[in-house]
Amino acid sequence: MERLVTSNLRLGIIAGGQLGKMLIQEASKWNIITYILDSDEHCPARSIASHFIQGSHLDYEAVYAFGKMVDILTFEIESVNIDALRQLKAEGCRIVPDPEVLAMIQDKGQQKQFYQRNGIPTAPFILFDDAEALKQELEAGTVSLPFVQKLRRGGYDGRGVAVINDMTELHKLLPGPSVVEQKVDIEKEISVIVARNKKGEVKCYPVAEMVFDPAANLVDKLICPSNITAAQSEKAMSIAAEIIELLDMQGLLAVEFFTDGRGEVLVNEMAPRPHNSGHHTIESMITSQFEQHLRAILNLPLGSVKMKLPSVMINVLGAEGHEGPVMYEGLTESMALDGVKIHLYGKQITKPYRKMGHVTVLSATLECALKKAGQVKNLIKVTSWKKE
Repeated sequence: MERLVTSNLRLGIIAGGQLGKMLIQEASKWNIITYILDSDEHCPARSIASHFIQGSHLDYEAVYAFGKMVDILTFEIESVNIDALRQLKAEGCRIVPDPEVLAMIQDKGQQKQFYQRNGIPTAPFILFDDAEALKQELEAGTVSLPFVQKLRRGGYDGRGVAVINDMTELHKLLPGPSVVEQKVDIEKEISVIVARNKKGEVKCYPVAEMVFDPAANLVDKLICPSNITAAQSEKAMSIAAEIIELLDMQGLLAVEFFTDGRGEVLVNEMAPRPHNSGHHTIESMITSQFEQHLRAILNLPLGSVKMKLPSVMINVLGAEGHEGPVMYEGLTESMALDGVKIHLYGKQITKPYRKMGHVTVLSATLECALKKAGQVKNLIKVTSWKKE
């Protein structure tokens, strides 16, 4: 194991959204000097970072120069300039997770090929260069309806995904290289957060169940422990551990799965960083996902993943029809409920379905946590106000 020298260790985090902010909150406990690179001077992490550098995570020069400022470099977003990371690595900069892991995960086509190559269960798929090629194969009968089309690059939070149920919906096809998957008969969507350090120690958090908002195509509610069978839970955790080992990855990996009507567990996609499906760990687990990520990238002993209490997390999203300076309603009433923990990300502008915060509800029983989470969801509203 490596020694943690906090008096002068400079940690660089590419992108300063809520994930970067929560990572810094953990790093500050160990007196680590933190640097943030973000194009938005009002990004959530700026207010607590030791140093803020304005620049785009997609710009080669900005990423390269930023990497030269720090001792260790990590990221809270997948869309980072890979060429800059590769050059920094070649010059001896310590980047975790490794740029080659990130490069593969950035491309959903390469992700699917990785699963296929290694016998990881996933939905059947075909890769296409553009929508026209997809239409031709559909006419030829190579592709059957219904299917899900995912852009190979750039999609996130439901963007870059089209569900095509019949021929009348072909106008929804997305341009550009894509993955086309057979539509799965989804019973549940679940997630496993797994961590691995350089020494090869691996730990998985308990499986969390994700319930999606159909309009926003975002996680509406996260339930832990999940309501799946013990066999399904063990299989998901085993697959997540296998994937991080196959990648020889150091850091935190979020693996999202489907369970289908036959009880099968299929990998959907993965993210090599702290993840929305792990926010409940801040209060509900002995070690939060953010502390675990730091432990993993610094090659420290991984922390306990034991659950303290059952939990339900709900995302706090911007309301439909509201865009502008943010205003919150129902916070005081929600805080009056036992076990309610509110996290506001510090975004100054709200937009419809924008992630503005999250609330974790803890209770001795999952049933009680679910009931209180329903109350909180009805209480908290994110609207906007007009400046005079």
